[in-house]
Amino acid sequence: MVRLVDDLLEVSRITRGKIELRLEVVDLAETIASAVETSRPLIDAASHELIVSGPRPGVLLEADPVRLSQVLANLLNNAAKFTEDRGTIWLTVRESGPAVQISVRDNGIGISPEKLPHVFELFTQADRSDGRALEGLGIGLSLVQQLVEMHGGTVEARSEGLGSGSEFVVSLPMAERARAAEGEAPPDAASFAQRAEGERRPSGEGDRLSRMTVLVVDDNRDAADSLGALLRTFGATVTVAYDGASALQILHSHGPPDLAFLDIGMPDMNGYDLACQIRERPEYRDLVLIALTGWGCDGDRRRAREAGFDHHVGKPADAAALLALMDSLPPPRPRAVSE
Repeated sequence: MVRLVDDLLEVSRITRGKIELRLEVVDLAETIASAVETSRPLIDAASHELIVSGPRPGVLLEADPVRLSQVLANLLNNAAKFTEDRGTIWLTVRESGPAVQISVRDNGIGISPEKLPHVFELFTQADRSDGRALEGLGIGLSLVQQLVEMHGGTVEARSEGLGSGSEFVVSLPMAERARAAEGEAPPDAASFAQRAEGERRPSGEGDRLSRMTVLVVDDNRDAADSLGALLRTFGATVTVAYDGASALQILHSHGPPDLAFLDIGMPDMNGYDLACQIRERPEYRDLVLIALTGWGCDGDRRRAREAGFDHHVGKPADAAALLALMDSLPPPRPRAVSE
C-alpha cells in the first residue's frame, strides 16, 4: 500500500507539473546497473533469469539518473510480476542513429490485443488466465510513460497476445545530440503537464481543489480505493462507498459533497439508478455527478445525461483528464438546507 500511494503521488506531481528533472550527463551502463539492483529481489524471488545485453562503453544520455533508473526498474518489476516462475527477462540496448533504444522483454503472460493500446493508462491491469492475484493497480506503466516523455523520449508496448510474452521499448536521445541541438532540451515536468492538460490552471485553482469534497462509488474496491487515493493527491477530501445503498446512506448522513463519481456497472443498484435517486432529492440539485464507465458510445452518454449525470468519464480514468475536469467545474454554490 505504501508503494501504491508513492506511485500515485508521483503521477499526481508529474500531471500537475510539480516535478522538475535534475538533468546531467549519465552513463547508461551505470543507470542500468542501478535499476537491476533495485529489481533484483523481485527477479530472484521468482527464480527468473535476467539477461542483459549492452550497452557499449561510453553511451551517454542527458537525463535525471534517479528518474531514469526508476523507469527501467519499473519495467523490470513489471516483467518479473507477469512472468511465471523460472521465466526469462531480457534487457537489451540498441543504438539507432542519434537515439538509444532500451528493450525489456519477457516470456510471461503477454498482453491481449484489446488491452495493448491501453497499457499505459492509469489503473489498467493485465489479464491473468491462471487466477493468481494481481499485484499493484496499473500505476507503474503510466509513471514510466510520463517520465520517459519528460526526457524527450518515447515508450512502446509490444505483445503477440496472451501467452506470448511482452516487450517494452524505451527510446531516448543520446547526450551528444542533446548538447548539439541548442534550445532543444528535453521538456520538464511543467511542459509535460501543459501538454496533458492543454493549458495550466490559473493561480488559486489549487486552493479550490483542496477545498473540494468528493464521493467515489464503485463496487470494485481496488478501483474505488485507488481513485480515491489519486483524488486525495489533488488535495480533495474523499469518501468512498462500494455500492449504491451505502452511497445514499453517506449522502443522507453527511450531506452532499461537491461532486460524485458513480460507476455505471454496479450490481443491485447501477450508476443510472443511483443517479436518478440522487436527482429526486432537491438538496442534491447542485451535486455534480460524473459517470465512470467503460462504455462510451453515444447511446451510453445520452442515457447518462437522462439519468442526471453532468459528465461522463471513461475507465480507466486518466489522471490529467480528471484534473482538467475538476479544474473546469465552477466553484461550489451554496446548497439548500433540508428541513
